[in-house]
Amino acid sequence: MAVGKHFKWIALAVVAMAFALSGCSSDPQRAEGQRPTSMTIGAASIGGTYYVYGGGWSQVIESVTGIPTGVEVTGGPNHNMQLVHMGDLELGMVTMGPAYEAWYGLEAWTNGIEHRNVRAIFPMYNTYSQWWATVNSGITKIDDLAGKRVGVGPQGGTAGTFHPRFLDLLGINATVRHAGISDLVGQHMDGQLDANSFAAGLPVGAVLEMANQRRITMFGIDGANREKILKEYPYFSPAVIPASVYDFLDQDVETVGIWNMAIASKDLPDDLVYDIVKGVFDNHQRMVTAHAAAKETLAEYVVNNTWMWMHPGAIRYYEELGIELHPDVYPPEYQR
Repeated sequence: MAVGKHFKWIALAVVAMAFALSGCSSDPQRAEGQRPTSMTIGAASIGGTYYVYGGGWSQVIESVTGIPTGVEVTGGPNHNMQLVHMGDLELGMVTMGPAYEAWYGLEAWTNGIEHRNVRAIFPMYNTYSQWWATVNSGITKIDDLAGKRVGVGPQGGTAGTFHPRFLDLLGINATVRHAGISDLVGQHMDGQLDANSFAAGLPVGAVLEMANQRRITMFGIDGANREKILKEYPYFSPAVIPASVYDFLDQDVETVGIWNMAIASKDLPDDLVYDIVKGVFDNHQRMVTAHAAAKETLAEYVVNNTWMWMHPGAIRYYEELGIELHPDVYPPEYQR
């Protein structure tokens, strides 16, 4: 697996602007409709769901297309939108919140650039916001994080983007730290953090890692706090982490969730994207074996995307199944 090749974030704004203006792919083969000789999937930090899920997805792609496909460690959904838009990555994984901001050029991290060279291709799973602390910390709910040191995942990830915003919105003054989830778990166990958080499919490997070494408690967002967040960020929805997911839970955890979508460059050939999407659903159990979150990787959940343009190759697959897509997901290049 390729690691670290694209950690050049300082230059992202300049390069992204150039691509936004040119609207061109970096690979001339794509412009000619030819299949690439290799592909890379933008994931997130090691230890998170994206990285594990991406490994399973890459194996499926290789088996159904014969194209070598690697998984890239990135900063998460924000960076994946940027890198696929620029043509530096062929494929990626995003949550719909950061994707929405990138699509419309919102928030400072997008530099006002509308990332429209990206196409949605299939629904992955729901991402669940979750926080945890050691039992002896006395922290049992999000309000207890006031004055505490809290891990929030990588800077460009869903938790890294939204969990600090949640805290600010709720008036909880905590010190947040960004890093890969594995690093944050290490800091937590060394006593450098009071609590940790992440947003991912279930279960999260890093949570299981810490639970094997410490007695921990998990909490989410509920009640009036949740209503406030849902009003501010309508692309989130109420969600429940079942007690059965983690051995240390004795009851379900109320929280918020946001859907994940797999994305592709708009310049990938239609027939290739069709083969990729069909391959994912034809090999559903193989995806689940890679990560349990793929239990939610079902074609019918594609309707959770109501605004991001979809790749014509993916549209063909869903229409063959008779799934009615939202009218706003048909891109300008789509031909019936």
